[in-house]
Amino acid sequence: MVQSSSNQGSSKPEVKGDLKYDSKVIQKIVGIALSDIKGLLTVNGGFFSNIADKIVNSDDVTSGVNVEVGKKQVAVDIEIVAEYGVDITKLYDQIKQKIQEKVKEMTGLDTVEVNVTVVDIKTKEQHEKDSVSLQDRITGAAQDTKEKITDQKDKVQDKAEEKKKESKESRVK
Repeated sequence: MVQSSSNQGSSKPEVKGDLKYDSKVIQKIVGIALSDIKGLLTVNGGFFSNIADKIVNSDDVTSGVNVEVGKKQVAVDIEIVAEYGVDITKLYDQIKQKIQEKVKEMTGLDTVEVNVTVVDIKTKEQHEKDSVSLQDRITGAAQDTKEKITDQKDKVQDKAEEKKKESKESRVK
């Protein structure tokens, strides 16, 4: 039989330690928080990131988000592409508010600085056209090629069967 001893008179010792956040965690919080802001087409990771995104589909929400994480505070730098016709100053205010809210809500850290660089403006249509990656294009081309090969194969088989039939008929006569 197990007996339990109780320490009713003594208090529990305090557990010590630190809670730290890797910068990738804050980057991800920021990236996801910004995903539903109207007028913000994309957070831009710069030239090389854009090249990579054009080659391969990437859902990396941390791309283009740079953060400095301290024990109590966070600073955020992002580059964005804004939608043509949107009031960019209002967009900036929405971005700051959303980042501040989500970082505080999830980590308790204060966002002390949000620096936004607008690197481009595009219409939604232009952004969607530009967002088609090389991978998408290759996949589409491969599918088209496969369909054409299948069509050609079917035509060749049909011709071969016709020739067989003609050959049989000429032998029977």
